[in-house]
Amino acid sequence: MRVLVTGAAGFIGSHIVTVLHDAGYDVVGLDCFLPAAHKRPRHLDGVIGGDVRDAATVREALRDVDAVCHQAAMVGMGVSMADAPEYASCNDLGTAVLLAEMAAADIGRLVLASSMVVYGEGAYRCREHGPQRPSPRTEADLATGHFEPRCPICHGELAPSQVDEAAPIEPRSLYAATKAAQEHLASAWARSTGGTATALRYHNVYGPHMPRDTPYAGVAAIFRSALERGEAPQVFEDGGQRRDFIHVTDIAKANLAAITSTGRPGTLSAYNIATGQPHTILEMATELAESIGGPTPVVTGIFRGGDVRHITASPALAHHELGFSAEISFASGIKEFATAPLRT
Repeated sequence: MRVLVTGAAGFIGSHIVTVLHDAGYDVVGLDCFLPAAHKRPRHLDGVIGGDVRDAATVREALRDVDAVCHQAAMVGMGVSMADAPEYASCNDLGTAVLLAEMAAADIGRLVLASSMVVYGEGAYRCREHGPQRPSPRTEADLATGHFEPRCPICHGELAPSQVDEAAPIEPRSLYAATKAAQEHLASAWARSTGGTATALRYHNVYGPHMPRDTPYAGVAAIFRSALERGEAPQVFEDGGQRRDFIHVTDIAKANLAAITSTGRPGTLSAYNIATGQPHTILEMATELAESIGGPTPVVTGIFRGGDVRHITASPALAHHELGFSAEISFASGIKEFATAPLRT
């Protein structure tokens, strides 16, 4: 089988290319080397230099391809609303062009890199009123250090729990909005063509070759860069934000599982790609600092209005339908990441 991987030179895409090659697939890559992800672009064997928004480039990349693994995207929350046109162009227009060319070439299998950010806040339960979907946290609460979401009925604190794929989509950042739109576009493509679309909702991915020192870098890379400068990681809020940190090698294996899955023709199937073992941001910063031997993290109380408090997920559906389970533990993964090469 010949597979096109878009974003093939990126952090996640490059790991997927390796895993697919090792599994015996014929892989072709496409990447436009966005500066936010590639501060020092370089030619890579088997990777076509081109933009997924350009129909002619995509058409050529799709030649003799049987399936597409779509990783190309502008990532991160966004610095300001001024980023909106570029996010929508890179992520949504790019996906629309790719899907149109796949339909024209009669290519019927798509694996899409989605994200846990499409959920907005995660799943919560009120002691008195049961499961609840909290409203966005207020500026007044955040300013006074009240970081936990409130029950929309009694305004009491909510206890976090794991979100599953049936949860409503409620994006709360530019990136999240474009990821939700990508899923909708892929679903429309599948219904129109009878193709098989699989959306993998990645949780907090970390590992070797993460991009560093950009406004769009992941929190693990930001903390790692600070520690290498001899500075203490600056942890927002009170550090109690819960996330599911998953190693990039497991993410690549999830894509392999999705490529080999029979899927459901004519529809989009979405899966949480997570470990099922949440940790707080402060736990991650502390584990990383101890592994490096750097300064103890500093809890700053600083907050950003668009951030969600807790987002962790059940990986049960991916295990049941794709046969995928994360294998790399938090402790061993962070220890490896402490000295792994980063992308510069």
